[in-house]
Amino acid sequence: MSLKTKLITAPTIEPVTLAELELHLRVESNDIASDLTSTQSIAPGSHDEAAAYALEGTGVDVLNSQSVVYLVSGTNGASGTVDVKIQESDDDATYIDWTGGAFAQVKESNDNATYEKAYTGIKEYIRVVCTVATAACSFGVDIITSSPLSIEDDYLTSLIVSARRIIELHSSRLFITQTWDLALDSFPASNYIVLPGAPLQTVTTVLYYDVDDTEAEFDDAYYYVDTYAEPGVVSLNYGDSWPGTVLRPRNGVIIQYVAGYGATAATVPDMYKQAIKILAAELYERREATDFKHFEELPWSVQQLIGYERIISI
Repeated sequence: MSLKTKLITAPTIEPVTLAELELHLRVESNDIASDLTSTQSIAPGSHDEAAAYALEGTGVDVLNSQSVVYLVSGTNGASGTVDVKIQESDDDATYIDWTGGAFAQVKESNDNATYEKAYTGIKEYIRVVCTVATAACSFGVDIITSSPLSIEDDYLTSLIVSARRIIELHSSRLFITQTWDLALDSFPASNYIVLPGAPLQTVTTVLYYDVDDTEAEFDDAYYYVDTYAEPGVVSLNYGDSWPGTVLRPRNGVIIQYVAGYGATAATVPDMYKQAIKILAAELYERREATDFKHFEELPWSVQQLIGYERIISI
């Protein structure tokens, strides 16, 4: 039985950022002023009462940057309060609340202070929205982005992708959430199908095609998705069977599934992120052709990091 996989939706981010790799390599810009950009989301000053987060800040592009939001509080009016939260967006138009992005409420008892919160989400844009209650309050909100500059940024970014893909291949794991198709020429004789690439999150569809190339979907009432197994498995329920339809000669069955530890770098185990940095550094230092065909030829430290939970057979 022929087995083929195709990447349908690639990861939106990498487990390791450019800044993290540059720190690992000790390659960075010449001065901190070149690295940091400060943008006012809410201009400093006295702000009148604004209900239900009606005071909206300017959106800031934070893609490929480390970002910190600073709430700089001045003096609150009599019994005035300020509530600030971070929102995120893909297009700088439609914003939603970022989970964990709410600042502690600023009152008279804790005003004239600076509060900070790091943004660790995955969207391209962020902004703040504010509620000012009871009386006008003095404050401002700045978004600081850190993007260390190197003349080799594009090259280093490509090395992160290459290192991640090599380690995914050799560990039989997928790190950041991604969507894949598995194509089979026929349904198996066994009652299960193994889906390459752990950990499995969900199965989107099980489609099959008859000799006339007519598509049909195998109802998920007939199978169980085992996300506990590594790699994950689609298994027939007790007493059920695969469709008996005569299939087209090639790629008669296509299963689409989602795999990976999660949508953010924080979900990826640290040992894999460390392995990516080490391998990217190896590729950076050895720019001539390097044969990584065999697992044994990976750097020893990478082998140890990914070998502990390596899936041998998929």
